[in-house]
Parts: sequence; C-alpha cells; structure tokens
Amino acid sequence: MMSSKKFERWSPFILLALLVALWEAVCVGFSIPEFIFPAPTQIAQALGEFSGPIAEAAWKTFWVTMVGFGLSIVVGVLLGFLVGSSRLAYAAIYPLLVAFNAVPKAAIVPILIVWFGIGVGPGILTAFLISFFPITVNMATGLATLEPELEDVLRVLGAKRLDVLVKVGLPRSMPYFYASLKVSITLAFVGTVLAEMTAGDSGIGYLMQSAGSQQRLALAFAGLIVIGAMAMLMYELFSAVEKHTTAWAHRGSQSH
Repeated sequence: MMSSKKFERWSPFILLALLVALWEAVCVGFSIPEFIFPAPTQIAQALGEFSGPIAEAAWKTFWVTMVGFGLSIVVGVLLGFLVGSSRLAYAAIYPLLVAFNAVPKAAIVPILIVWFGIGVGPGILTAFLISFFPITVNMATGLATLEPELEDVLRVLGAKRLDVLVKVGLPRSMPYFYASLKVSITLAFVGTVLAEMTAGDSGIGYLMQSAGSQQRLALAFAGLIVIGAMAMLMYELFSAVEKHTTAWAHRGSQSH
C-alpha cells in the first residue's frame, strides 16, 4: 500500500496520466482530426520529429524570458522596498501600479514593436512588464506588515528606520518574495510567448504561430507543452530555494 505522503507526492503525476489517457481516448474514440484537436500520441510524435527546431526555439524563449524576469526582480524589489517603507510612496505609487497592471499587455506589444522593432526587444520588455508587479506588491506587503511593536522596540534600542527595514523587514519579507517569484516566472513566460507570437522572428511563440497558420496543431501543442514544462521547472527551482533559505517560515507546515 502506498503511504499517504507518497500518494500526495505522486498525485500530480497520477492525475496527469489519467488526463492524458482520457484525452487520447476522446480523440481516438471520436476520430477527431489532428488539425482540429491532436491526440497526445500525435503531439509526442511532433515533439520527436521536430525536436531540433523545438529545442532551438525553446532556448531562445528561455533566455529572453530570463532576461526580462531578471529585470523584473531588480525593479520589483527596489520599487517594493520604496513602496513598503514609506506611507507617502505607498499612497502615491501603488494606485498607479495597479492601474498600469490592469492594462492588457497585448495592447502594449504593438507599441514596443514601433519603439524596438521585430526581435528580442519586445519579448524581454513584455516579460518584464507582466512579471514585475507581483514582486513589487509582495515585497511592499512584507515590509508594510512589519509589527509596529517590534519596530518600536528596535527604535528604542537605537536602531534607525533603515536598519529596521534592512535587518528585520527584508528577512521577514523573504517568504513573500519567493511567493512572488513563483507567480512572476510563469507570467514572464506568458509575456515572452505573447510577444514572440506578435513581434518575434524566432522562439516558441513564433513556432506556435507558424504551426497554427499551417494547421499543424500537433506542433503547436508541442510548443505549449514545452512552455509549460519550462515554467514548471523554474517554479520548482524557486520552491526548492525557498525551502532551503526560509525554512523558519515553513516549520509549521512541515509537520502535516
């Protein structure tokens, strides 16, 4: 018998296998053409047949996403620190950030094409624009929720406002920060693919756009799977780093 912990660990893979089996059964049972809705076996065949171009496109999408994501970390942390450490900055900047985040990023891509042309520029900037907001909000929340009593005690002991924020506020914000990274990295991939489909000349988004226009849906779905796999791997990477660097924040959950 599989223990509850092992079953919990393997449950995503079991569910995925069941969904894939159901997907295959529906496609085969109803004889759905590949150009409408490809079966998993047809997608796997496309992955093998076009492994070279897919790998090349995936690498292009990956590094463009990482550059945009890196910019979002730098800007998000600095902006989050500013917003979370000052009531005036929070009142002045936060509403503008919310309004900007509500703007559909697909509407910004054509503007980026005019400014930076076709290529990696719009991809990097779209990945940045779509992923920095969660980092900013979570960093600001982590700093703003620092207990006033704790801050008062530290101030009485001679700590300056900046000392409190850097030595106490930032470490306390780490769980919020890692939570934002796990959300933002998935959004960054979305932004890159969106830009590649609109303004790219390479990458997974461009490959999917080309495959869709040629009614090669199996290849387009293969691109979707590659994007999902890359995003999931980066999510798991940040989860592992989070558990090793902020173990104190997970002590309560480790007993379950």
